[in-house]
Amino acid sequence: MVDLAPGATVRVAAMMPPGHVRTPAYLRGKVGEVERILGPFGNPERLAYGLEAERLPLARVRFTMREVWGAGAERPDDTLDAEIYAHWLEPA
Repeated sequence: MVDLAPGATVRVAAMMPPGHVRTPAYLRGKVGEVERILGPFGNPERLAYGLEAERLPLARVRFTMREVWGAGAERPDDTLDAEIYAHWLEPA
């Protein structure tokens, strides 16, 4: 299980499942730092189809532009925050 404590380093799973997915493709496989936990919410990947959804922790994860876009990032130390469900996060 991934540590979702603020400050923990996590990697977004590099999955490419079909269907309704709330995790941006450009962040898959990228490493970031948990900024905060927002609470448990119904899994939107199931709710989108009218299915019962388990409540999952939702984390705000901070990424540097260097991590997201590589060495060519215009402002490599700027950051981007994204809200990502726990089942998409793994230890980095």
